Amino acid sequence: MSQVTFENVGKEYVSGTWAVRDFNLRIGDGEFVSFLGPSGCGKTTTLRMIAGLEENTHGQIRFDQDIVSDPQGRKFIAPEKRNVGMVFQSYAVWPHMNVFDNVAYPLRLKKISREKMRADVAEILKIVELSGYEDRRPDQLSGGQQQRVALARGLVMRPRILLLDEPLSNLDSKLREKMRRDIREIQQKFKLTMVYVTHDQKEAFQMSDKIVIMNGGKIVQVGSPAEIRGQPVDDFVKEFISESN
Repeated sequence: MSQVTFENVGKEYVSGTWAVRDFNLRIGDGEFVSFLGPSGCGKTTTLRMIAGLEENTHGQIRFDQDIVSDPQGRKFIAPEKRNVGMVFQSYAVWPHMNVFDNVAYPLRLKKISREKMRADVAEILKIVELSGYEDRRPDQLSGGQQQRVALARGLVMRPRILLLDEPLSNLDSKLREKMRRDIREIQQKFKLTMVYVTHDQKEAFQMSDKIVIMNGGKIVQVGSPAEIRGQPVDDFVKEFISESN
């Protein structure tokens, strides 16, 4: 587990456009935090800055006390050295690899022994209910099963933080409901620090310990689901969450 701290973080492009600006937030150990807001508000950019797939141009990002990105201090830790797992909207499973090889891929990069690799993959596949599917290829799996493979691959390396970018948006409503419960159960079982990007308000309110509502690249409100529902800070938040309420 890890805390994630943003201090005055911003992402400014050469054109002068800001994707994220004046972002200050602390994500606690083992906390499930959702970034919620309209399209283009900076949710995914912020998630990618945690992963190191985007470099912030301003401010500082820390995991616990470790600085992972500080452009003013000329410090940037590469994505592969951050021990962060990521689950994408598009599953991103390799079609030429079977389930076992897809899930084992991060362990191969770390040169884990074959015996430990098999044990770790078997344990994770059991947790995501894919035991017995080791030899199947992605085109032999349903969308929900492919998403479980992606989730298993993110979990198998025991990441400090697990990031999820709208991972359920391609699933039908019934399967999406089940996966919400499963992801939350896994998060609590592993006591994982988890950051979740979604445009689905029901998803955010159902799963999260804390919700970060964003608009125009800035944080508008941070709070528990009950606080966001009961005490919206302005008309934007009130109107944005009106459907959930």
